[in-house]
Amino acid sequence: MEIRPARAGDFDVMWGMFKTAIATQDALPFAGSFAVETFRAHWFQAQAPHVAVLEGRVAGMYKMGPNFPDLGAHVASATYVVDAPAQRQGVGRALVEHSLERARAEGFLAMQFNYVVSTNGPAVALYRKLGFDVVGTLPKAFRHGQLGLVDVFVMHRFL
Repeated sequence: MEIRPARAGDFDVMWGMFKTAIATQDALPFAGSFAVETFRAHWFQAQAPHVAVLEGRVAGMYKMGPNFPDLGAHVASATYVVDAPAQRQGVGRALVEHSLERARAEGFLAMQFNYVVSTNGPAVALYRKLGFDVVGTLPKAFRHGQLGLVDVFVMHRFL
């Protein structure tokens, strides 16, 4: 598996992966009406995205940057999406580990995930294995497509 900076030619695949991920209504807080222009601004203009390439195709992606500007800029945050057919093949773990290495190299002191849906078992388990702790719970903060209102975790680890 190769993890590399996303290229302009990856955009359509990344957009399709994102649309599929939000359609499940079980992990990301975005609705199906999320516009392609907003995705482009959120994923390509604000921060440099990276992709995981597995067997010649883009199988996952992440974006990472400061959690907040200025006085909070020493803490990184990231968002990950793994294509459904590539799940449970180590893509998510590779993306998170890559982002942690990048964050360390870029001088961040910690990584914080602000919005981890509590019922997203694979993500929560992976983050815990990689040293993240739940440092806060937002009660009923996510409108899950099948389960209704569920809690959201804030997860953190020092680098």
